[in-house]
Amino acid sequence: MANRLPLERELLRRYDVTGPRYTSYPTAAQFTEAFDGRRYRERVAAGNGDPMPRALSLYVHVPFCRTVCFYCACNKVITANYRRAERYLDRLIQELDLQAALFDDDRPVEQLHLGGGTPTYFTDADLERLIGAIRDRFPLADPPVREFSIEVDPRTVDRERVARLAELGFNRLSLGVQDFDSDVQKAINRIQGVKDTADVVAEARAQGFHSVNLDLMYGLPLQTPERLHRTLDAVQDIRPDRIALYNYAHMPQMFRIQRQIAEASLPSAENKLTLLIEAMQRLAEGGYQYIGMDHFALPGDELAQAANDGTLHRNFQGYATRPDLDLIGLGASSIGQIGDAYSQNRRDPEGHAEAVSAGELPIWRGVELSADDRLRRDVIQSVMCQGRVDFDTVEERHGVIFRQYFAEALEELTPLVDDGLLDIHARGLAVTERGQFFLRNVAMPFDAYLVEARNQRRFSRVI
Repeated sequence: MANRLPLERELLRRYDVTGPRYTSYPTAAQFTEAFDGRRYRERVAAGNGDPMPRALSLYVHVPFCRTVCFYCACNKVITANYRRAERYLDRLIQELDLQAALFDDDRPVEQLHLGGGTPTYFTDADLERLIGAIRDRFPLADPPVREFSIEVDPRTVDRERVARLAELGFNRLSLGVQDFDSDVQKAINRIQGVKDTADVVAEARAQGFHSVNLDLMYGLPLQTPERLHRTLDAVQDIRPDRIALYNYAHMPQMFRIQRQIAEASLPSAENKLTLLIEAMQRLAEGGYQYIGMDHFALPGDELAQAANDGTLHRNFQGYATRPDLDLIGLGASSIGQIGDAYSQNRRDPEGHAEAVSAGELPIWRGVELSADDRLRRDVIQSVMCQGRVDFDTVEERHGVIFRQYFAEALEELTPLVDDGLLDIHARGLAVTERGQFFLRNVAMPFDAYLVEARNQRRFSRVI
């Protein structure tokens, strides 16, 4: 019998509120400029001094794109002037020098992720230069452990380039698709063929890539259930290891490029729910395991295995499989995490370049976690990744009485219990099968900053 997800339209309507995605806690809304390069260096030094220092993950932000996608809310630079990318790469290598000098040699890089923008905006020669600079400055873990991933625009990559990426050490690929329908593609200014995408995935498999992800969106202009149905047919024929099904959040007041999308062309709230329900059911029926939020994976994929064995983690790249790494953010707007502190680089490439050219870490802001932050982060991570919280574990780790410390949060969760989304028992709470799509709603009562952040309208809607 085909898999089905217990998605109920009335519940989706009722719990469609604004809220964080919890790629961190506290969220970026709590970052302040009081956290600077000096405090970052102190955090790194403290990590170096641990009896068992953490291994490292590197995130490199490449903001450049040749054309603009009207839905995009990423930090990006639209340009055909490749000299800007060359200058940016020079600054990235200078930043690598500054960062590498801080970390002891017994902290190997186990993960590398290139995001954007469009990382494959870089030529093969410049990608090789970047990877070479990383290899020269950081010890790399051996290939069985090492995970190198890159976000790819299939319009910039052919089979030959995929083979070159494999030669450079990349073993995971993420491709943007959003929708294959030609009318939807014209409305979002992203024309992309099914065959080109399928060829990239086929070559990645031929080259031995461990995992391939496709990004999709629901709620796009001119999108209908029939059009999305055809896209999902094509995606299931391609059969990627992972699929991310994102909600298009139309916020033109924050992202000017979205003003190119006529609001009248967007699906109504009711039609958007239809798109979501049908897409998620199709993926589940097609053999994909629902991981949480907007992520699906084939049962044999490492992400599904992590979800099943309780080791799933959530960070700034979304769901991940390794919770025990320190993350170094490189490039404009990148976010890192060193121990119990988050930091974010300056958002604009010019400001980033100015700082590193002066020999300074380009850190713009960040936050150091208090004891209360660490406690709430543990609880929210447990909700988002395992769908449950064990009170005894939390009490032992943080020295609190859970029901007393979180009395207000547990009271706020009463409607979710009444709606059958959550069970709260003597020594824990657990999200039910019916409630698995509402993880953010379960996590939000444990967020001490949420009322203030909501008043600043920083978050998109949950559905």
